[in-house]
Order: sequence, then structure tokens, then C-alpha cells
Amino acid sequence: QVQLVESGGGLVQPGGSLRLSCAFSGSSFSIYDMGWYRQAPGKQRELVARIRSSGITNYADSVKGRFTSSKDNAKKIVYLQMNSLKSEDTATYFCAADWRSMDGSRPTDYAFWGQGAQVTVSS
Repeated sequence: QVQLVESGGGLVQPGGSLRLSCAFSGSSFSIYDMGWYRQAPGKQRELVARIRSSGITNYADSVKGRFTSSKDNAKKIVYLQMNSLKSEDTATYFCAADWRSMDGSRPTDYAFWGQGAQVTVSS
């Protein structure tokens, strides 16, 4: 059974940075595609970034150039480095995982989810 635990959220001023981590417990981490989603109050969950098992990354237009996702297969951790944060980045951020090589752009493409980490960007 796969479990995902996010950490690293918090309060940051506009223009600041945070790094989220997603610790993966279970076997065969290297074959999983990983996604980062976020959900703000009253809004739908949206894809922020995804990192394929191959290491290829894709980003939402709203975060391109500011966010970077990476992974450490040995430690079984996925990271989301968030720079130049804006108030509109405020949301709960979720890590997701799936082994089935799905499209990866929809929440239903991921079988496993973390509990979420709150990110608040405010002065």
C-alpha cells in the first residue's frame, strides 16, 4: 500500500519561496508518475506540476518559470520548489501518485493522494 505525506507548507510573504516535500512509502517508487495539485477554497483541484517516472516534468502555465518539481528515487521523495510566490498561489497542495502511465492531467489519473499541505501567501 502506498502512502504519501506532504510537508513544508506554511505562511510566506509575496515574492518568497517554499519547498514542499512528498515522502512516498511503499515499493517501486521509481515506476510511479507523481503529480502536484492544489485546491483553493471554493475552487476545483488543479494540476500544478507532474513528474513522470522518467523524470520528465510538466507545469501549469500559471506556475511555469516559478515552480520546479524534482524527485530523489533513492530517498523516495518528490519536491516542489516554489519561488516568486503570489497571493493566488494560496491553497492546499496535494501530492499524488500512480503507476499506470495515465495521461496525468486529471485527478482521476492518480490512485494515491497525500493529506495536503497548506500554503498561504500573504503580507
